[in-house]
Amino acid sequence: MKVHILDDWFDTLRTLPCYTKLESHDVTVWTDHVEDPAVLAARLEAAEAVVLFRERTKITADLLDRLAGLKLISQRSVYPHIDVDACTRNGVLLCSNMHAGTPSYAAAELTLTLILASFRQIPEQVASIRKGDWQMGVGRSLRGRTLGLYGYGRIAKAVAGYADAIGMNVQWWSSEAGRARAEADGVRVAESREAFFASSDIVSLHVRLKPDTRGIITAEDLAAMRPRSLLVNTSRSGLIVPGALEAEIARNRIFAAVDVFDTEPLTDTGNPLLTHPNVLPTPHIGYVTEDEFDLQFSDIFDQVNAYSAGAPINMINPEVWTGSKG
Repeated sequence: MKVHILDDWFDTLRTLPCYTKLESHDVTVWTDHVEDPAVLAARLEAAEAVVLFRERTKITADLLDRLAGLKLISQRSVYPHIDVDACTRNGVLLCSNMHAGTPSYAAAELTLTLILASFRQIPEQVASIRKGDWQMGVGRSLRGRTLGLYGYGRIAKAVAGYADAIGMNVQWWSSEAGRARAEADGVRVAESREAFFASSDIVSLHVRLKPDTRGIITAEDLAAMRPRSLLVNTSRSGLIVPGALEAEIARNRIFAAVDVFDTEPLTDTGNPLLTHPNVLPTPHIGYVTEDEFDLQFSDIFDQVNAYSAGAPINMINPEVWTGSKG
């Protein structure tokens, strides 16, 4: 098959063991990012299969309507960036391994990294010593502090394990169903939503972005956080009401460490989430490690091979396949 891989910005996949799974295919790797559907369609004109790096490129109806030869989109995890109805209408099969039961340890590790870096002022201390100024301030320890984890899922549970290991107190908040699971597991659930935000030194978000979770974190939630507390978001920016975090940060009352943004790639150096001294920003690197890529793309390439062999797996819109065979 003619397989096109989008948004492999550092041409990493060729260097990983999983890449050998594509040796029987004609592979094109694009290492830059294109937004314009017309330009993207011209690039993908010959593609039979498109491989995605998570949500880096939106797959819209406009794009799909231009790709008459496209048969397969292969990716991993959730797909809010893909117009599934347009895929089905255009006869494009979407395959996505939802990896049930397997957390992204890379994302969990980054969460802990951001917490440590923020509380110990690592970026500022590094910048200070590089200027010849030695120490620039006094950081804070994590042991004994309360980590509030919003969302009772796989990544949050991995973060909780790291927090336990360094002596933090962990409390939880989630949906009603999530809180019920947490209580059944015997972990500490906050008395109320208000108490969760008000009593946590650090609040870390670990919720999938879906229609019912968009904007789930409100300005009132952020205002309830105690002074000098830290909000960490390695999940999705859409979980927070638009503008609420920026407004709260502007009050100079809380800190934030964010890996996800409303617009990505975010190159606007005037954005307060990139420039405000109370914010530690990273460019959506939660899952960006060689190990995580090899794990994820091994599954993605398996889907390409399964389709090529006539037995597709992890189908999101199986009616495309059954209809083509009917």
